[in-house]
Amino acid sequence: MTISRAQRPLPNGTRDAAVARLEQENAQLRQAVDSHAVVDQAIGVLVAVHRIAPAAGFEGLREVSQHTNVKLHTVAEMVIGWALGQSLPERVERELGQAVRRRSGQGDVPGRPQ
Repeated sequence: MTISRAQRPLPNGTRDAAVARLEQENAQLRQAVDSHAVVDQAIGVLVAVHRIAPAAGFEGLREVSQHTNVKLHTVAEMVIGWALGQSLPERVERELGQAVRRRSGQGDVPGRPQ
């Protein structure tokens, strides 16, 4: 049995609205995937530098985001930038250091965010 995949005619404007909705949804999904990749990279930085579990890295990023009122993907971008030699904003650096210490049981470690 063969099923026809031919497009059925839609009322005027309906097809344009459906295409616009799908294009918007596609853009949102692409942005979500990009944001997720940035967060995963930042978790990797925290895992490598602080030797904490990936789940602890995510929780630390989430906590910093909440305490600083900065979006999670923006905090993640800052952490990636820090790994590449950029400085962290003072408040983010302080919150990140506290979050990592809570999750790793380490005290102050020179050269790491505090």
